[in-house]
Amino acid sequence: MSTYSVSDAPGAAAQRAAATPIHLHGGYGVGLAASLAWIAFGVSCLFWPDVGDWSRTESLGIGAFIIAAFVLFGTLGADYLGSAGQALRKRAPWLVAFGAFVTLWEVATAKFAWLPLPFFPPPQAILEVYTDDLPKLLDSVFASIKLQLGGYVIGATIGFLTGVSIGWSQKVGYWVHPILRFIGPLPATAWLPIAFFTFPSSLSASTFLIALATGFPVTVLTWSGVASVSSAYYDVARTLGAKPSFLVLKVAIPAALPHVFVGLFMGLGSSFAVLVVAEMIGVKAGLGWYLQWAQGWAAYANMYAALIVMSLLCSGAITLLFRTRDRLLVWQKGVVKW
Repeated sequence: MSTYSVSDAPGAAAQRAAATPIHLHGGYGVGLAASLAWIAFGVSCLFWPDVGDWSRTESLGIGAFIIAAFVLFGTLGADYLGSAGQALRKRAPWLVAFGAFVTLWEVATAKFAWLPLPFFPPPQAILEVYTDDLPKLLDSVFASIKLQLGGYVIGATIGFLTGVSIGWSQKVGYWVHPILRFIGPLPATAWLPIAFFTFPSSLSASTFLIALATGFPVTVLTWSGVASVSSAYYDVARTLGAKPSFLVLKVAIPAALPHVFVGLFMGLGSSFAVLVVAEMIGVKAGLGWYLQWAQGWAAYANMYAALIVMSLLCSGAITLLFRTRDRLLVWQKGVVKW
């Protein structure tokens, strides 16, 4: 007679595998290799003459030695640092790769000039932008955040309300669906001439384009989420005396939230792409304008510095949205990771 236990369940093996930590690092060895990679970067900066005049070489070399010391002590004391030490060990292979990359970058640009200037500036040129041109760069960052946030909130709000309306009401869907199918597939940047002609200022036109790029995916995914809610939920709520407003606010919208957040993620990526184009054409401040200005003056170090900042802003916004999603949708925490 065979016996059956919970551990023999079909999903038990998968659960045990998921609970077992996967170590992508080699312990102390990889951490020491990461420290050596950053030491090599510091040595290449301080003890190798530059072929050009770069004012931040010494500062960059000292910073590399500080990072090497931090990685070394963090690796040796990882068992006493708790989660911080484990996180450092987990990222040690990336620290090795990044240290080797910046060392090769330094040697190929500032030391031997294998890569031609001004198209390939050395790392210290990027650092020089962050120290010498910081006020202008910060002004551009704040202008981009203001424009992006305004357009994204407007587009997400209108898209959410439109999606709920289409998913709930067949009458609304009859009139709005054909318009959505006509306007939605067109890229928001295709509306640039019309937007800048119609709106009174470049700021309002850019806000419209960002809202348009955000609104379409939010509308479609919200509509899909509301339309896919099981009718059994509504039947149970109606049996208990629920009104239509309760069905929408307490049944349809909560059940559609996973789809809504997918639309918000897609809209965020689209809005960042439109942000750069809009700022390059009409707006007089922002990271897109800064990129255009840097390209016009062949200041490629400034251009790369702005691209790094833009990447960090986009990644940070997506991370914030993911944490908001995990907080609201606790039952789906960890299903989609960033």
